[in-house]
Amino acid sequence: MYTKPKNNTGWIEVICGSMFSGKTEELIRRIKRAKIANQKVHIFKPEMEVRYHKEKIVSHDDNKIDSTPISDPNKILHLVDQVDVVGIDEAQFFNLDLASVCNQLANENKRVIIAGLDMDFLGNPFGIMPKLMAMAELVTKVHAICVQCGSEAQFSYRFSNTGEQVKLGEKDLYEPRCRYCFNQGMKT
Repeated sequence: MYTKPKNNTGWIEVICGSMFSGKTEELIRRIKRAKIANQKVHIFKPEMEVRYHKEKIVSHDDNKIDSTPISDPNKILHLVDQVDVVGIDEAQFFNLDLASVCNQLANENKRVIIAGLDMDFLGNPFGIMPKLMAMAELVTKVHAICVQCGSEAQFSYRFSNTGEQVKLGEKDLYEPRCRYCFNQGMKT
């Protein structure tokens, strides 16, 4: 576990992994602990992310927490003046400005907790996530279970390869797979 630096500066934490690996669950857990510590929190998610709820962040286990949907990460800077902890879910869907926003927040002594897919359905780095991971003081990679063989899964396999990188869906479109089963599926 990462503890706050002694010089009272902010920092960035990234929770990454495949779909169904518990990223949002871990984000919610960390936010709840910050609330227990009487810290002021504000959570954001992409406006386009409406699979479970329009305004709440919802994990696959139906754990929920209030959030603010936004389309532009720069808006975060105007909404977190008196906040200690900023949570951001589905970070891969935000534009590249998210990196400078997170840096600025950390430099303003805020704890920034980010969750997102580190790879897309082709197994390639996804959007802003590689940059955020490089900037972070703490990176936590969580894994799902491969539904084909039961191994640790780090890939999000999509049943239909329509070519578009972003296609919102759940178990109807995606499943977690290990490297071997992911590669086998990509051959078909």
